[in-house]
Amino acid sequence: MVPREAPESAQCLCPSLASLNAKDVLRRKHKRRSRQHQRFMARKALLQEQGLLSTPPEPGSSPLHMWWGAPPGREAASRARQHPKAASGNASASRKSTPREFAGPMPTRCVAIDCEMVGTGPRGRVSELARCSVVSYHGDVLYDKYIRPEMPIVDYRTRWSGITRQHMRKAIPFQVAQKEILKLLKGKVVVGHALHNDFQALKYVHPRGQTRDTTYVPNLLSQPGLHTRTRVSLKDLALQLLHKKIQVGQHGHSSVEDAMTAMELYRLVEVRWEEQEASSLQTHAEDRDPDSSTDMEQYMEDQYWPEDLAQGTSRGTGEVQGRRE
Repeated sequence: MVPREAPESAQCLCPSLASLNAKDVLRRKHKRRSRQHQRFMARKALLQEQGLLSTPPEPGSSPLHMWWGAPPGREAASRARQHPKAASGNASASRKSTPREFAGPMPTRCVAIDCEMVGTGPRGRVSELARCSVVSYHGDVLYDKYIRPEMPIVDYRTRWSGITRQHMRKAIPFQVAQKEILKLLKGKVVVGHALHNDFQALKYVHPRGQTRDTTYVPNLLSQPGLHTRTRVSLKDLALQLLHKKIQVGQHGHSSVEDAMTAMELYRLVEVRWEEQEASSLQTHAEDRDPDSSTDMEQYMEDQYWPEDLAQGTSRGTGEVQGRRE
């Protein structure tokens, strides 16, 4: 029996329905990202009102009035309230002339990472990588895979890691995952909480100047309440600074959620952090001794040699030249 063809009207409707569904998906995704951005900006504004976070410096302002004082930000806000039109005009002009107001990494060069580990070896005391998530500056998931450790798993640590035996069925070998992850991290500024644990699990060392560990955030904010412990957990930082609850429930941590939270914390103090990094780099550059390997050739000149040795070498070269002639 020959199947009847669908009416032309139905055939025409299918592509249009598909395009409408795609547009709806994009529209919902855009709304979700907009709401997330609004929540982030609201938290940032709350910290600024509490004096924990001042506004970015205006173009042309003195470097002394940077992030370390809230009054310049308040003065700028009061000027904006008094002269809204002038403030908006200046803001648009500054946006055109200076797209970025500080010398920090571009968003495309910044990622956040979080890893979950399981226990291997004697009594499960050796931590090995079992899941890794990498997110972009804006919180988009760039990588999220389960990873099979090199040694047999003794303790899944499900209460904290969220890893179970079922997850290992679709896990990829460690060597494959390591290559994929390091390819994403290469040349990037890497954000995370207690990053030394993640890098140790990856068997990797990232350049210190391209590492932003959010355990340092309380020191940047100079918030007395956060200095009760030497190292504040990501969960506590998220609750106190982002008013956000993470790592709740009985299913363990989510590496995606933790990576996104670390990136949000970094973005709260991004300007202050990058200004401090730039100043420390400049200080170290001034104090650093010149590299002897780059100046090796100039020290081979006669003026740096004792006279008797210099004469001996010049006499030797003359004899060699004479023999050649």
